[in-house]
Amino acid sequence: MFVDTAIVQVVAGRGGNGALNFRHEKFVDKGGPDGGDGGRGGNVVFEASSNVNTLADFRMRQEIKAEDGGAGGKQQMHGKNGADILVKVPVGTLVLRDGVAVADLIQHGQQAIIARGGDGGFGNAHFKSSTRQAPR
Repeated sequence: MFVDTAIVQVVAGRGGNGALNFRHEKFVDKGGPDGGDGGRGGNVVFEASSNVNTLADFRMRQEIKAEDGGAGGKQQMHGKNGADILVKVPVGTLVLRDGVAVADLIQHGQQAIIARGGDGGFGNAHFKSSTRQAPR
């Protein structure tokens, strides 16, 4: 079955939360903050491919969602970045958002980021300074 138009909901991944943590070690007096930053959310990327000739795949898959970023951890551990989603579409695909053209994929292998993932949040170790030694 040939399908030349499709309406899909595209959702980028959310960024992970930053961590609020303080060092707790037996022989370290005031350990200080050591919360890590959250990971980035995944992007939704459309790629033009000459091997695909119809949008029939979108009849059953009407929502495309990228992976969310992971939360930061203690000991300044950065959260996991969300995986990007690569969607193959036919060459000549015009991507519209609210009636406005976002991308026109006219060459094989051409890519466009349709939804950009969120940035991860900052952990409390990111905000420490000489005057602000215990940020919350």
